[in-house]
Amino acid sequence: MLKIRLRRMGATNKAFYRLIVSDSRKATSSAALEEVGTYDPRQDPPRILIDRPRIDYWVGQGALLSDSVKQIVARSAS
Repeated sequence: MLKIRLRRMGATNKAFYRLIVSDSRKATSSAALEEVGTYDPRQDPPRILIDRPRIDYWVGQGALLSDSVKQIVARSAS
């Protein structure tokens, strides 16, 4: 099953996240099928860059959004 979820990047106490498409049975550190966005909560306001057409494509292919990615996508739409 495919999932769109967060991969933590950055140094200690300086985290940012990439939104990746990967198999839900694999670790987030394993190879991703595609990177569809980034999320940097350290910026004020938090910086969200999303490739919305690619997220829609992967959802059409059966990928599910993780709970945290759902919130980030909803926040970026407003």
